[in-house]
Amino acid sequence: MTIVTVYLEARRSLVRHAPLLALALAMIAVALLTLGPIGWRAGWWHYRVAFLSLMPWAACFGIAALIVSALTLLLGRLQIERRGIAVAVLAFAVGGLIAYVPWHYDRIRRTVPRIHDITTDPDNPPAFVAVVPLREAAGPDRVAYEGAKIAKLQQQAYPDIVPMTLALPPSKAFARALDTAKQMGWTIDAADDAAGRIEASDRSRWFGFIDDIVIRITGSGSGSRIDVRSASRVGGSDFGVNAARIETYLSALRATPGGTG
Repeated sequence: MTIVTVYLEARRSLVRHAPLLALALAMIAVALLTLGPIGWRAGWWHYRVAFLSLMPWAACFGIAALIVSALTLLLGRLQIERRGIAVAVLAFAVGGLIAYVPWHYDRIRRTVPRIHDITTDPDNPPAFVAVVPLREAAGPDRVAYEGAKIAKLQQQAYPDIVPMTLALPPSKAFARALDTAKQMGWTIDAADDAAGRIEASDRSRWFGFIDDIVIRITGSGSGSRIDVRSASRVGGSDFGVNAARIETYLSALRATPGGTG
């Protein structure tokens, strides 16, 4: 057997096995991306391990699956069977999806400020009461609002987050604000009509991060003023989640009959 024959046989063998290699790389990427939140929820490691280690490695394996499958489809599609083509296409799709997730989070992280506490009233933010023990357990800096520095960052990034006025007396505004909070799917932790305060929590689907929300209803002329605060229990950056939550809530409240911006 000549050197050329050996080379050609080796090349054909490599091409035949390339789709399986691409799929294996894609499956490793899936496993790494999946293990991040599973390990965090189970208490195996800190969430930073998922974001700073497992997620980047998942992206690397996803990109590798993309490259191998793309080269296979471009250069070796005539030498592999339909099954091999289907496997390569699957690996390309899975690898691309897994690589996209870390890229997406990194892009968001770079475009939003590194803050985790958002409110419609930075000068006098609604205070947490019922969830204080839970927030203190998460960290000593998770109860008090951080003040002017964070307020400035919020104003620059989210200038449209402002108080809302309802053309209703406080008691009726409270009932409507509470109903809207329930419709959001939040867990209601406290609802004090006399104090005009609603406290709730919301858990993210993937990592299970818990954010706390407090809604304050006060009289304003013939209507009511609604202020909202949403803050993460862990993490320095919330990836814009708290701001989006407040905007969604106020939009839902505004859409109800009798609501005005």
